[in-house]
Amino acid sequence: MKNIKKIFSVLFSAILLFSATTTSSIAIDKLHFVIGGGAGGGWDGTARGTGEALTKAGFLKSASFENMSGGGGGKALAYMINNKPADTVLVQSTPLVLRSITRHEGYVSGGGSGVLSYKDVVPIAGVIGDYGAIAVAKDSPFKNFKDVVDAYKKNPKSVKMAGGSVRGSMDHLIGALAFQEAGANPNDVIYVPYDAGGKALAGLLSGETQIISTGLGELMGARDQVRIIGITAPSRVSDAPDAPTLKEQGYDVQFVNWRGFFGPPGMSSADKKKIAKMLGDVQKTSEWETVRARNAWVNIYNPDKKFVKFLEKQTKEMTALMKKLGVI
Repeated sequence: MKNIKKIFSVLFSAILLFSATTTSSIAIDKLHFVIGGGAGGGWDGTARGTGEALTKAGFLKSASFENMSGGGGGKALAYMINNKPADTVLVQSTPLVLRSITRHEGYVSGGGSGVLSYKDVVPIAGVIGDYGAIAVAKDSPFKNFKDVVDAYKKNPKSVKMAGGSVRGSMDHLIGALAFQEAGANPNDVIYVPYDAGGKALAGLLSGETQIISTGLGELMGARDQVRIIGITAPSRVSDAPDAPTLKEQGYDVQFVNWRGFFGPPGMSSADKKKIAKMLGDVQKTSEWETVRARNAWVNIYNPDKKFVKFLEKQTKEMTALMKKLGVI
């Protein structure tokens, strides 16, 4: 357990350590955002929020968005690889690293199968961090995470956990870590995967599940319907001051999930650097701050080679973590 805490602490520090800034802006005409999940998920919110800030701040003349669900992001990833679309970026996050670790099969041209990872596309920049969060419906009898743990220990089948992606995804791992810290076997916790956060939230509100494990940003707009009972931040965040940390409740789980953008294979170095610079410059604007605060994101900026080094480092750390959790 101490090793798991150390891994998450190192990972959290690494995301912030790799952050950097830029000083001037470059506007481009258009950018198409490919989103590997459905509406209401973390990828969806990151792509649309980034596009909103870029256009309103004048860095980008027009932004378009396309949700391409399937294979835990694999369909969208394969689309980028097989079609190499111009003026297009793919939003991704830690699951892109996880899929290569778990040998998750994707969709490749010719109908075959293969393992796809960040090495098959062009890393442009990491942009934001999103804390993990566990929440219940407003009318739930669970008032805190201890209530959930007590119910689980009394009857493991009475607690089903919703998440917006497949087993072994970040949504799954966040909840699994919290239960493991509480002394439960994370592999015994019933995890119900949905296609993105919007459907996972609907599953929670319908009573199909009792808790949801996802990104804090995905729950910020649903606080009239849910009660956040634990987040993976080291201390409470100013954008969501009423959301208690798991740590303050005695469950020391800390994690921040990065999200960033990737280009298709063959993207020119000039285009990569132009987009990376724009993504860094926009973080200095009031338009970006509006979007950031609304989602309770952490600002990060890891462009180009720094982003690649971070991804390489995270691959090693997440491999160790997933082995500890028994996922692989």
